[in-house]
Amino acid sequence: MSDAFCSDCKRQTEVVFDHSAGDTVCSECGLVLESHSIDETSEWRTFANESGDNDPVRVGGPTNPLLTDGGLSTVIAKPNGASGEFLSSSLGRWQNRGSNPDRGLIVAFKSIATMSDRLGLVATIKDRANEIYKRVEDQKSSRGRNQDALLAACLYIACRQEDKPRTVKEICSVANGATKKEIGRAKEYVVKQLGLEKGQSVEMGTIHAGDFMRRFCSNLGMNNQAVKAAQEAVQKSEEFDIRRSPISIAAAVIYIITQLSDDKKPLKDISVATGVAEGTIRNSYKDLHPYVFKIIPNWYAKEEDLKNLCSP
Repeated sequence: MSDAFCSDCKRQTEVVFDHSAGDTVCSECGLVLESHSIDETSEWRTFANESGDNDPVRVGGPTNPLLTDGGLSTVIAKPNGASGEFLSSSLGRWQNRGSNPDRGLIVAFKSIATMSDRLGLVATIKDRANEIYKRVEDQKSSRGRNQDALLAACLYIACRQEDKPRTVKEICSVANGATKKEIGRAKEYVVKQLGLEKGQSVEMGTIHAGDFMRRFCSNLGMNNQAVKAAQEAVQKSEEFDIRRSPISIAAAVIYIITQLSDDKKPLKDISVATGVAEGTIRNSYKDLHPYVFKIIPNWYAKEEDLKNLCSP
């Protein structure tokens, strides 16, 4: 699922894609935001003449402006029968001997696509990550660096620039073994290279605690009322000087909201869902506690309930 603006809800909501009907539907009010969408992916049905050929694709891939030939190069397939076997195999050998200047890029783009799919990212983020990697690769200065960390860093920066940030821990979970430290170093390197290319600092986008709230609440299975209260609370918290990272503030707000509800969540579960250590959540809760009367919505909790909150 992804977010889109719903004209009935008057805000950004999660949308569901009905692939059979081609409709984009708001998950909260059920309004059809877009109908009869065209599916541009391959048709997974076999159109081959030979029964032994299981390749279901009857069309080529889309053009890719980041590749030298636009991604429209011809690949000579292996022969299926005895007829023409010698000619086809010979042409195939000659093709393999030729060097493809985009071979490294194609492998990198596939890796970025895999990470994006595992994180459920939209195509615009994947395309932005591909573009960032291509710009870094064109400078010919990334030789010898950890490729997995470099690709993960490009994806992290793309998420930030598209205002759909992911935590480093989330990126690390799909980064093929690259550690948080390696991704952090690669991110600094990519930002530096992009800055040298443009001659100015790279705009990364500002991270807000609210950017993570809906996803974290979904991971915990919180109801819509609690999610709405958490989003309002985290928005009000930005008015105060709370010197904690946005992710820590989001985790602490979720902890407060769940403690005020009938469906209380253990601190351990919140830590797993948000990727924030339990000790960090406790410390962030201490910093937020003096402001609970101002940030928690009145419609969600009474003043008596707020007074009964465990003091840090």
